[in-house]
Order: sequence, then C-alpha cells, then structure tokens
Amino acid sequence: MGFLSVIRRCALREGMPIREIARRTGLSRNTIKKYLREGAVEPKFKVPKRPSNLDPYADRLSAWLLAQTRKSRKERRTVKQMHADLVKLGYAGSYARVAAFARAWREDRHRVEQTTGRGTFVPLVFQPGEAFQFDWSEDWATIGGERVKLQAAHTKLSHSRAFLVRAYPLQTHEMLFDAHWHAFRVFGGVPGRGIYDNMKTAVDRVGRGKQRDINARFKAMASHYVFEPEFCNPAAGWEKGQVEKNVQDARNRMWQVMPVFKDLGELNQWLEDRCIALWSETPHRDLPGTIADAWEAEKPMLMALPPAFDGFVEHSKRVSPTCLITFERNRYSVPASFANRRVSLHVYPERLVIVAEGQTVCTHERLIDRSHRKSGRVVYDWRHYLAVIQRKPGALRNGAPFIEMPEAFHNLQSHMHRREGGDREMVDILSLVLHHDENAVLCAVELALEAGVPTKTHILNLLHRLIDGTHTDLPEVDPPDALTLETAPKANVDRYDDLRQAGGKYHAS
Repeated sequence: MGFLSVIRRCALREGMPIREIARRTGLSRNTIKKYLREGAVEPKFKVPKRPSNLDPYADRLSAWLLAQTRKSRKERRTVKQMHADLVKLGYAGSYARVAAFARAWREDRHRVEQTTGRGTFVPLVFQPGEAFQFDWSEDWATIGGERVKLQAAHTKLSHSRAFLVRAYPLQTHEMLFDAHWHAFRVFGGVPGRGIYDNMKTAVDRVGRGKQRDINARFKAMASHYVFEPEFCNPAAGWEKGQVEKNVQDARNRMWQVMPVFKDLGELNQWLEDRCIALWSETPHRDLPGTIADAWEAEKPMLMALPPAFDGFVEHSKRVSPTCLITFERNRYSVPASFANRRVSLHVYPERLVIVAEGQTVCTHERLIDRSHRKSGRVVYDWRHYLAVIQRKPGALRNGAPFIEMPEAFHNLQSHMHRREGGDREMVDILSLVLHHDENAVLCAVELALEAGVPTKTHILNLLHRLIDGTHTDLPEVDPPDALTLETAPKANVDRYDDLRQAGGKYHAS
C-alpha cells in the first residue's frame, strides 16, 4: 500500500493528529497538510529532463521511422539496422536506447492516429453488384512431389462475400488478367468497381491523394470488363479489409489441409471447388443465410460476362541464327524462315505465342522454373528446322532438335544412314509433313518398316495410297480345297540340267 493511503487512513479514518502522522511516516507536517489539502491519491514527482546521447539524432531517427511506415512490411528496415546507421553517423549510445525511442515514437503516433480518426474504422456497406476486392498472397503447396511457393490471387465480392482463390507461379500482368477472368466466370458477372492496393502491375506511380498513374494494360483490361478500378491509400490495408481477412481464412481452411496435386491445373480446380463449397458452409455476417444465398441474390445485379480479355504481355524478340528466342532463361525454337529477324512474343500464363507479320508463327508451352540453381531449358520443335536440313542434309545426323522426333522416324533414319544418299532421302521423307498430315506420313513409315522395305519410293507409294483411301493391307487369301496342290513344287534346277544334256531345243512359247 502506498504511503499516501497510509496518511489518508490515519488522518481521515483513525483521526490521528498530523504531528503523530509525521512522526510515524518521517514526513514533515507541511508535506502531510499539502497532500491532505489537495486530496491526492498517488504522489506526483517531477522527473528532470536529462540529456541523452540520442538527442542530436532524434529528428533523423524520427524521419526514418516515419518513412518505414509508408513501405510494405517486406521492405521495412529493422531498428537494429537503424542503430547501425546511427553508429556510422557518430552515435555512441546503445541499441536499447534506440529501441526505447522507437517504442515511444510508435506509441505517440498511435495516440495521434486514434485522436485524428485514422486508428478507428467505420463499418462499410456495399450494394449488390457494386464492388469487389482483390489481393495477392504467398502460400505453399505440394505439386508433383515437390513443395512449391505459389502466388495466390484472392477475389471477393463486397456484398455477398463470395470469394475465389486461384494459384499462379508469378504476380505478373498475364497472371493478373487470368485471375480476373476466372473470378468473373465463377461469380457469373462483373461488379461495377474493383478495389485494389497499389500493386505494381496496376499502378505505375502513386500521386498525391487519390491520383494514380494506372498501367496501360491494366486500364485496357478494366475497360474491357467495364469496371472502375479504385486504389487504397498507401499502407492502408484496412480499406480492403474483406479480402485481407479472406487471405487469413484461406490459409486455415484451404492451404493447410490441401492434398498433393500432379500439376497446377489440378490444384486450381480443387481451389475453385473448395471455395464454392465454403460458400454454402459459411454464414453471412450481415445478411440472413449463407454466402451462397447472398451470392444468388447478388448475381442478377452483376453485369453480364463479356468474352475473355486477351490478356497477353507483348515482348519484341530477335531470333538467333540457331532459330531460338530467349524468355525467362529458357529458349524456344522458331521456324527457320524467321532466323535473324524480329518477332513479337505474346506471353500468356500457360503458353507462349510467337507472332510475325500479323500471323501466328508457332506456339510453345510456357516453362516456369523459379529455382536459380538450375540452368535454363531449350524447347525444340524439329519441324522448325526442316528448311535448314533441306540445304544441309548432313546436319540431320547430330541435330539436337531431331532428338524429339517420333520413334518411327528414328527407326527409319537408322536404315537410311546405312546407304549412300540416305541423308537426302530421309530429309525428303521428313519434309512430307510440311505438305501432308503428319499422322499419315508417320503411318506410311510404320507400314514400310513392318514390311521390311524402308525406302523412299515405297513410303511415297504407301502415303499416296493412304491419302487416296486405297487399302494398304491386303487380306490373306485362303484357297479352296480344289485348288490345293497335290505335289508341292521343289526348289531345285536338276530337271533343267537334264534338259540341257539331252541336246533338244525348247522355246519359251
């Protein structure tokens, strides 16, 4: 118990004289009278302001702390790093003093925010079909037996709280556009507004207030789906608190309980089915029924779904003399006629499309490997090099692109290489795929190999018979008993020698 409580109890409850109280407590009578007159319950002491080694650096440290609040959590410097910077500037104090200053600065800032209204929140109400919120998160999943870090796109309708989670390898433009299309597809329409943070794929520069320089491709996507993008203030995640909470809930309800998947497509299908199932299991906080019930009521208020936005990212690439272009440390083949020329590369989430002269030249499946320990891969299409080997047939023997040929072509090549001119004939046969269906050419080669006649002439004959619809496999004839030979002919020439020895003349007629 404090000594002021002792003084008040002795004076007010026991009626003890001030002289006796002074004797017992060791305080002067004037001090006791002062405390009783003021009615103080706790003593107040004036703490003298003592100079600190940190005082000359206080303004600089405050500016650093304020600058960190405007950055994302991943980009913020720690107090230890700030202490190290102060030491370089001449600060001789301890880290504990800097940490105490930072704690006090944050407490003061928190009190200011509370008094100015920035630390308090107003419940928001959205009309049906009015808005949706979007955000990214990082999560892990096991795909193909390997634990992979993924970027999860979260889209949530602000009225019904219906949500969709979809996983991608990267947070790039093409992934962002694809996430919007699948979200609108599942929701059954497009709301009027989209609420985002200031992500780099949408905002090129953050201006004062609500001024934003919106990325041109993002603006084209928003214009295609006819919704108005709206961006939160920097470091103000509560302005899209619905989807922020969805990020937290998804980790517990999805990512921590998901099974192993063979590929990313199977994972995204599981996420979509899981999200729709959770709509029916989760009650709506503000409306009667579940999220699924609220979504059914909101769906007619959404704008009808337009065709999917052609959400590619375009790059200009120069084709190398070896007919390759490079993208994300990997190389992809291009038809030889475009070697040493510029082409346009259209990047989609799952494929790469090479365009030249306004026409699609070829398409490759996109390879995404985030591990920097592995070297890039080379993706060949052997058909792209047929124009080269027509001029240089000898390159067929050790050409790297031709390792990917079907096995029947490899078997035919092993026969062709044994005779003179076989390289040229093999090139002529491979070039048939430029003018005829590849499956037909492959079938003709397989039939020639089965017949034991792997020649160019025979393969051409079989190919034309396949194209014309002529049967290439004749049925076996089972002769009737009347035509069966009683004496089988012998394979010898003795009777001809006997005829020659007789000296007679015999004519073929």
